[in-house]
Amino acid sequence: MQTDRMTKLRQMLDKSPTDPFLLFALGMEHKKLHQKDPALDFFRRTIALDPGYAAAYHQAALTCEDAGDIDQAKRLYKDGIAAARAKGDHHAAGEMEGALSMIE
Repeated sequence: MQTDRMTKLRQMLDKSPTDPFLLFALGMEHKKLHQKDPALDFFRRTIALDPGYAAAYHQAALTCEDAGDIDQAKRLYKDGIAAARAKGDHHAAGEMEGALSMIE
């Protein structure tokens, strides 16, 4: 299933295929529809283009949690915490630390 928003985001992505925000937004749209694999693909592509995009790690981890893949969620949280700290984003690191502590 593809929503109108997804169609518009894909059209924009066709024009700017390396835009991390568009990739992240498509990941979020798939996540809303509980489409784990496509959501994770877009979050991973976001991270590949911008390793400091903390929200992509966080949302990927939440997607894994929702799907019951706790080990992968933990790995993503840990990677996201490291990425956020490296970027100086202490708020994002703290949010992911809290989420990680709840599943450990």
